[in-house]
Amino acid sequence: MRTLLIAVLCLALAACSRTPLQEQQAYVFGTRVEVIVVSAEAEQGRKAIAAVLREFDRLHRAYHAWQESELTALNDAIAAGKPHTVTPELADFIREAQAFSQQGDHLFDPGIGELIKLWGFQADEFAAKLPDPAAIKAWLATHPSVADLKIDGTTVTSRNRHVRLDFGGYLKGVALDRAAAILRQDGIQNALINIGGNILALGSKEGKKWRVGIQHPRQPGPLATVTLDDGEAIGTSGDYQRFFELDGQRYAHLLDPRTGYPADHTEAVTVLIPAGPKAGTLSDATSKPIFIAGADGWRDMARKMDVGQVLRVNRDGKIFATEALRQRLDFIGQAPEITIAP
Repeated sequence: MRTLLIAVLCLALAACSRTPLQEQQAYVFGTRVEVIVVSAEAEQGRKAIAAVLREFDRLHRAYHAWQESELTALNDAIAAGKPHTVTPELADFIREAQAFSQQGDHLFDPGIGELIKLWGFQADEFAAKLPDPAAIKAWLATHPSVADLKIDGTTVTSRNRHVRLDFGGYLKGVALDRAAAILRQDGIQNALINIGGNILALGSKEGKKWRVGIQHPRQPGPLATVTLDDGEAIGTSGDYQRFFELDGQRYAHLLDPRTGYPADHTEAVTVLIPAGPKAGTLSDATSKPIFIAGADGWRDMARKMDVGQVLRVNRDGKIFATEALRQRLDFIGQAPEITIAP
């Protein structure tokens, strides 16, 4: 299993850099995270990185989907049919997730945690075992969604006891934006934040744009590279990080709530988001519905999510891209054949 969806490139140049680079890695949100800061003041950089990693740890603990947390307390109350008072932060997360989910026709829906658990993906390690088809059918009949939640101030109620929130497809993007805000507040203007392949760039590396690689879904190394402007974010949803194989078939964690089964028509979707206060969040939340929409719907879904720079690799390895992103891709060696989506 590959550990990253997108690999940060050119770190070997750090030793030759005129301006010191501070870099630290950790394991949070079920993946490897990496923060690189360019700062002439080494201590300033180290303190800023430490503040970012503390925030990552706080978010991870507060909103863990299956270990005791604020989120599991809310899920327990929903299952019991009881109202529950949450923090203002969690209330805001739910409202934002509801908006994203509605915009993406609920193909990305944090309310499907019960389905994720049925497939075994609510665990750090999971077995190569299919869920009972009857359990999938029963879950589909309940049709849980984050839209079933009602928020009155900070009190959350649900009209559906089967809603189980899991912010795994959303929180990494939120954390990117939090990291960018912390770094800027601490006077850091040049940095690269990587959370399991969701990456946000700040400034540059000694005047040169940060260059990152888009992971090839079936081969080691990058499919292509792209440079990021200040504040841009890039994210990939792929079937090659959290998955298991059984009888020659791959079952990935990207579940289609319409069928109850993993989407198997796509290997990877990459989105590049322009600079903005929610660039990181969008890089995480928009790639999922585009991935699940599949061959017939990914381009329309990208338009609906207002994402203009998209690359998709289908299950046969064929590559599709919008013209806006194709123009920014660089390749090592011969460029693969890419179909430009209108």
